[in-house]
Amino acid sequence: MKDSIKLVANNKKAWHDYFIDEKVECGIELFGTEVKSIRMGHCSIKEAFVRIDKGEVYIYGMHINPYEKGNIFNKDPLRPRKLLLHRREIDKMNGKIREKGIALVPLQVYFKGSLVKVEIGLARGKKLYDKREDKAKADIKREVAREYKEKLR
Repeated sequence: MKDSIKLVANNKKAWHDYFIDEKVECGIELFGTEVKSIRMGHCSIKEAFVRIDKGEVYIYGMHINPYEKGNIFNKDPLRPRKLLLHRREIDKMNGKIREKGIALVPLQVYFKGSLVKVEIGLARGKKLYDKREDKAKADIKREVAREYKEKLR
């Protein structure tokens, strides 16, 4: 039961706009009312991005709705939040994002047991023709599945 995973937010736009080279799971520094709000599913990472500032990793643009029963303890919904990683992981990522065209993007927010985790990815941007190619592959795959389903009838 400790490793049960409950998905809260997924960033489909990241998979559409980027090639994800490597994924890393990390913790996130939150306040109590933010955790309660995430537990209710009020979290969005569609417009979020990750940066490394002064040797620490922060996520910007992650929206967590204020907890409705939180009164004065609620924090700003769009405040930057610190991600919890080991020093060597941060240094490794910092070296990789120095390359041209590499960025850090949040992919998922989920509960692992009772802890909130964020999955971030080292991503390279896709060109327009790459997106068209992926869409064509998905269309072909969908068409084949449809034909297979009709044959079984």
